[in-house]
Amino acid sequence: MVNIDTVYQKVLMLVNKEQRGYITPQEFNLFADQAQKEIFEQYFYDLNQFSRIHGQELEYIDIVTNINDKISGFETNTSISSGSIQTGTNPLYRLGAVYSGDGMVVEEVQQSELAYMLASPLLQPTISHPVYVRLTETTIDSYPNNIATSCDYIRTPISPSWAYVVVGGKAMRDSTSAINFELHPAEESELVYKILKYAGISMDKINIFQAGQAQEQSTIQQEKQ
Repeated sequence: MVNIDTVYQKVLMLVNKEQRGYITPQEFNLFADQAQKEIFEQYFYDLNQFSRIHGQELEYIDIVTNINDKISGFETNTSISSGSIQTGTNPLYRLGAVYSGDGMVVEEVQQSELAYMLASPLLQPTISHPVYVRLTETTIDSYPNNIATSCDYIRTPISPSWAYVVVGGKAMRDSTSAINFELHPAEESELVYKILKYAGISMDKINIFQAGQAQEQSTIQQEKQ
């Protein structure tokens, strides 16, 4: 987890240096949410990229392990009721394994495959070989007889918030209502630089954007060496 006030203070320091401009708390929270989402989504792109490299696997073991460690905090399990995945307040980002009541993995198939299976007496889904199809992001159909009862999934990070109260016309930090970044502590610098880059775009300050972009690229290169 990354403390949101630490990131906020660093961003303000860099933006206000040489009086380059000012970011309101509302703007910061929007930029912070976008930065966290971008970094989170990059985990899966990088994991796919490095997992597919052949020939020099040992060079990338640590990278893949580190990415998996960062994702693991977002992995959870929930119940499925009548085909509806019960995500509650933890929005689903990616669906993992789906299970029947006795713990058997339910295989995912495409709608076209299911139609073919249901039409063939030899390929009919059974209790020992259940299948499911995705209907929407959080609903599935499982065969036979709605057999799926639970699943693993990766949830979406909670949106961060630098909470504040207005006192004398100024925004004062409200630590009791703040929501920290859910990303790994190693992402603190990249969060700062991404938010700085967004701030530069918003304020039409090319020097701020370039500073954030340069530092962000440098951080990414160091992480992947």
